[in-house]
Amino acid sequence: MLDEPDTSLHARLATIVGEKNVISHAPDMAAYLAEPRDLFHGAAAFVVRPGSTAEVAAVLRLCNETNTKIVPQGGNTGLVGGQVPDSSGAQIILSLTRMDRLRELELPSNTMIVEAGMTLLRAQDLAEQADRLFPLSLASEGSCTIGGNLSTNAGGTAVLAYGNARDLVQGLEVVLADGRVLNNLSKLKKDNTGYDLKHLFMGSEGTLGIITAAVLKLYPRPRSTETAFIGLQSPQRALDLFLLAQSQAGQDVKTFELVPRIGIDFALKHGANTREPLASRHDWYVLIEIASQAEASARMLGLLEEAFAQGLIENATLAASLEQARDFWRLRELMSDVQKLEGGSIKHDVSVPVARVPDFIAAAGAAVAKAMPGARPVPFGHLGDGNIHYNISQPVGADKQAFLARWDEANSIVHAIVVQMGGSISAEHGIGVLKRDLLPGVKDAVSLDVMRAIKKALDPKGILNPGKFLPD
Repeated sequence: MLDEPDTSLHARLATIVGEKNVISHAPDMAAYLAEPRDLFHGAAAFVVRPGSTAEVAAVLRLCNETNTKIVPQGGNTGLVGGQVPDSSGAQIILSLTRMDRLRELELPSNTMIVEAGMTLLRAQDLAEQADRLFPLSLASEGSCTIGGNLSTNAGGTAVLAYGNARDLVQGLEVVLADGRVLNNLSKLKKDNTGYDLKHLFMGSEGTLGIITAAVLKLYPRPRSTETAFIGLQSPQRALDLFLLAQSQAGQDVKTFELVPRIGIDFALKHGANTREPLASRHDWYVLIEIASQAEASARMLGLLEEAFAQGLIENATLAASLEQARDFWRLRELMSDVQKLEGGSIKHDVSVPVARVPDFIAAAGAAVAKAMPGARPVPFGHLGDGNIHYNISQPVGADKQAFLARWDEANSIVHAIVVQMGGSISAEHGIGVLKRDLLPGVKDAVSLDVMRAIKKALDPKGILNPGKFLPD
């Protein structure tokens, strides 16, 4: 049983952040208490909205003193319940959205320091205004925040070329559970003076400390970008095409996304302003982008010509304009949303070695068909880094709740194949509540012991995002 908040806590919090930034009225808190998939709902004593690192530190000192549990939250776009409080009503949500300032942008070091509540889209725009690129890119970039991105080690569509969120950070500012501030906003590329502590906090989902600011890495903006939508026969052909693209264009291949025909059908049926990407239908599609400081069109044309010559692809079209490229991307980005309109959808965010992606899709498809006749797999995602969102839509006409009641069964089927192939049950969405209890079955026991020891050292009272990430 969680301790009830001190009756004076509201007043003491208001002294720190201001009365208007301590939200206690239930209707005003509602937007903070559920997540986008509507799988997790909670209750909270308050939503607290600090405006500075000093205020975050003061709030944490108070919560540590009173043993008040804290659930940090950014844009509330997470998909595994890590940002939602439990149902006790005793926890407080710490919303970082007021902390959205650009502290510094330094071109010689190709870095910018931003606060945790800045949206990803705003960070991208600031980089672009300085003729630079911040390459992290997600469908929710208009509302997700940098702090949330780093706390979950977000992936997205540019991992192939630039890495996950943790690869895009030079330094961090973090407030610890006891209110101390870890000031590690380093812009140095070389620093061998001890443990690289920033990596402890990225991907830890707010269980070790609250990220309040970050030094983000910037890159030169590509001067030429070519986008193509390609129809082909199978995931194996897509993998062969990926290998060819790497051999011909190397690091200029920025995106390589796999989309099944059923996903296109869903997008055309339910998505506004969509149209067939190619003149003919194909079983599978690839969305590929080549971006370069030089001319990208010659590389893309050369790749497509060779792919046709080798029989790897059946049809392809190049985006003739920025608008057409956006149309291609819209088909890909609609993959998650349109599945909701087809009834129940059981989600999996998994990764396997890139070479095993075709085998995984085939094995999972056969296993699902056997266990759940009529269910409609919709596997899509980032073939270039092995991350496939293996979603399963309910059979046509089936009862939605009865189908969703088989979530754990479907997890067991898909995750068993993932583990057998040396993969991961969480590629980019995190652990949160959704996958917490699955970890002992897939994670090395020593790794779990080390993670628990780190948690105990940094948060001995267990006030930071309790019940998330690590199983008991």
